[in-house]
Amino acid sequence: MSRVIHVFRQPERFIAGTVGEPGDRSFYLQAIEDARTVSVLLEKQQVSVLAERISALLQEVARRFGSDVPTSGANADADPLAVPLEEEFRVGTMGLGWDADSRSIVVELLAVTEEEVDESVVLDDTEEGPDALRVFLSPMQARAFAERAEKVVSAGRPPCPLCAEPLDPAGHVCVRLNGYHQRTAITD
Repeated sequence: MSRVIHVFRQPERFIAGTVGEPGDRSFYLQAIEDARTVSVLLEKQQVSVLAERISALLQEVARRFGSDVPTSGANADADPLAVPLEEEFRVGTMGLGWDADSRSIVVELLAVTEEEVDESVVLDDTEEGPDALRVFLSPMQARAFAERAEKVVSAGRPPCPLCAEPLDPAGHVCVRLNGYHQRTAITD
């Protein structure tokens, strides 16, 4: 079967979002352009790393090319993920770049594969390789994505003040107390 590459050159939305309760959430990235929506599933850590790398790339672009890089994403998108939520694939490899011609951040997300992905496949239109989602973002859209993604990641369970492990609503056995006391989440 040939490779499918979903390309969004001028997305109306590119957001991170979750489904489920903290501690049992599934993380998604969703791109929407015209009547087309593509959603991909990924890990919390991948969302966090992507947000960090986008912010770092925006700073590097500003330094190298003197571009005006927004310090915040104007009109941040706070709406939930679009439904119905149909996962196109689970993300394995992520690529990030700057397209000087369109003055856009390019995000490419590749599906998980059993074989190791050759780096030449990332940001390329080769016939062979895993399915991909490629999104072109203006610097403003990229900043807004990074800000929202950081909020989505941090909206999980609060950390234990002693061991920094996530607190479940029922509490947890804290390793710093050698399991002696059960710490519980503080509720407001």
